[in-house]
Amino acid sequence: MTRKKCPLRRSNLSCRVPVVLFALILLAAPLYAQFGVHKPIRTKAGQILGVAGSDKQISIFKGIPFAAPPIGGLRWKAPQPASPWKGVLHADHFSKNCMQKPVHEFLPWTKEFMLVNDVSEDCLYLNIWTPAKTSEDHLPVYVYVYGGAFTSGAGDVSIYDGENLAKKGIIVVNFNYRVGVFGFLAHPELTAESPHHSSGDYAFLDQIAALQWVKGNIAAFGGDPDRVTVGGQSAGAISVGLLLVSPLAKGLFRGAITESGSGVSGFPTPSLADAEKQGVEYAKSMGAKSIADLRALPAEKLLNSPTPQFPIAVDDWFLTGGIMQIYAEGKQNDVPTIDGWNADENTAPPLSAEDFRKQVPGRYGPMAEEFLKLYPADTDQQAQVAQKQSARDRARVSAYLWAQGRGETAKTPAYLYFFTRAIPWPQHPEYGAFHSADLPYFFDNLNRLDRPYEQVDHEIAHEMSSYLANFVKTGNPNSDRLPGWAEFQPSSKPIMELGESPGPIPTAEPAKADFWTRYFASAEGKRAPFF
Repeated sequence: MTRKKCPLRRSNLSCRVPVVLFALILLAAPLYAQFGVHKPIRTKAGQILGVAGSDKQISIFKGIPFAAPPIGGLRWKAPQPASPWKGVLHADHFSKNCMQKPVHEFLPWTKEFMLVNDVSEDCLYLNIWTPAKTSEDHLPVYVYVYGGAFTSGAGDVSIYDGENLAKKGIIVVNFNYRVGVFGFLAHPELTAESPHHSSGDYAFLDQIAALQWVKGNIAAFGGDPDRVTVGGQSAGAISVGLLLVSPLAKGLFRGAITESGSGVSGFPTPSLADAEKQGVEYAKSMGAKSIADLRALPAEKLLNSPTPQFPIAVDDWFLTGGIMQIYAEGKQNDVPTIDGWNADENTAPPLSAEDFRKQVPGRYGPMAEEFLKLYPADTDQQAQVAQKQSARDRARVSAYLWAQGRGETAKTPAYLYFFTRAIPWPQHPEYGAFHSADLPYFFDNLNRLDRPYEQVDHEIAHEMSSYLANFVKTGNPNSDRLPGWAEFQPSSKPIMELGESPGPIPTAEPAKADFWTRYFASAEGKRAPFF
């Protein structure tokens, strides 16, 4: 498909606008920044004053409390309402981020993908970028959930800056949520003290609290509480996938976007009882005889202790069963959805032919021989091709099967994509379109990364951010200025390639698609890793 020229190219307006009118435009421009910047906005908890963005038509509000600090007796409890404040809250800086170990960079993720500020248990704050000029604008809203394997992540990450998306006529919101032991510890004592007989999954309760805050307050920032889309990447995408099936999230959004996170394999979701057992063992390892003992420990000690990857528990409150089971029963929050993956999600070093063949029996069991016929690895070069191509086919078929299962009961459309453009990176071309490489393009934030971009990168960023903004506005990513993106249909198996050659691509070759379909239905497939 031939790439369309970037529609943003325009002539020099100053050559055509009368001098007097042009001067009036210049004089009026500062007025746009007065909404919430020079005059406070009133929320349900108090007044807030923001700051102007680098583009003065965008007002930014950083560090707004959406829940009470989860400290002391509120550690490992569902988020509570934030206390009202007197006077004016100056929302001019990001809050501290939720407790996590500092990470500066680990390739392919450079500093632009990492949090900026210090960490604290007092971390439940959100950030808003709005182009609204008055509270009567009723603009659509995009609420973004960050990734980080449920052990890290923050709203102040440079790549997530919402200003450029906001310039496309939508309000952008992101927020912090608890991660690691602070966000996922389940324990019988915690379950007993909960009025819902639940524990763990506090990260997702934080996310719901943020969405509830948006529902109740975003109109004051010029937003439409009935036109909220929630999106996320990686752990954020898994979060959105869970919000789509949680009864607690019903009515909080009307669209969803999952980037590198929705498929038929994913994080394990054990029963609450199994998650509680892990919590009991953790408490013992910390020398704690009770939850009171654990709550008395400094947050730093909990953070720096050897901790397991705490599971997402089926707690019968936030999560009532397996994701695909809930879809099969038609109990999901049925909203239009975008779901997609990147071409090179798995950045593991290339394996030799011998090492590649050695891992195949353990991963594919009785299907191992068939796998090697489809993806031969007789030489090191063949093995590298097989490693990459099998991962790409696996991701696309997983997304297709998820959309197929969703579509059996859904009445709303789904749109699938596969992102293939590798961020220009002469020092590390081996990473390709790595996990999260799509983020600078969707947020239209190429300027946040120091890379030797080509004109095509700016065109891709314009297209992808426009698809996203269109979807937030209408529930459909398409417009007459963009390459057509077809709605998912099980019969034709279309997936939209986003990249240098945007357009529909097949899920996989028929024999390979059939293999992966049977694999995901097998015992080995149900134990498959995320990538």
